[in-house]
Amino acid sequence: MTTKYKVLDDVDIRIINELKNNARIGIRELARKIGKAPSTILTRLKRLEELGIIKGYVTLIDYKSLGYQITALTLLQVDGAHIEEIEAKLAAEPNVRAVYDITGEYDVAIISVFRDVSELDKFIKRMLKLPYIKRSVTSIVFRIVKDSPHIGRAITM
Repeated sequence: MTTKYKVLDDVDIRIINELKNNARIGIRELARKIGKAPSTILTRLKRLEELGIIKGYVTLIDYKSLGYQITALTLLQVDGAHIEEIEAKLAAEPNVRAVYDITGEYDVAIISVFRDVSELDKFIKRMLKLPYIKRSVTSIVFRIVKDSPHIGRAITM
C-alpha cells in the first residue's frame, strides 16, 4: 500500500517549502523558483490538494492587533465516553483557536483568545456548565514566544 508520503518527489517537496514560506506566491513565480513550467506547478498543486497534503491557504492574523489581549490555555478532564462530543462543542466556540485531544492527566487542551478577562470568565463559566467535564485548569499566556502553523525547518523526505 502506498502512503501519501511515498508519492511525493523533490518537486513536490520544493513546492510545499515555497508555499510554507509564502502562500501568496503566484504560480509563475513559484514555477520560476522551482524551474518548472507553470502548468506543471498547477498540476502538482492540484494533486497535493487532492491528496490532502495541502489542506488550504490561510491568512495568519495577529489577534492582539484586533484587540484580543488574552490568550488562554485550558486543560480539561472529561468523562471518557463523551470526549469527542465535548471537543466538538468546544471547537464550535468562536473564541477557540484550537482543540487538541491529548494524553496524560487531562483529555483535552484548548487554545482560545479573548478581548479581556471578563470574556474569558464568561467562556469558562459557560464551558463548565457542559456535562461530562470533570475538571479544568486555565492558564493565561503572558507572552507568545512562537505561534506558527509551520515548523521552522524545511520539509524533507
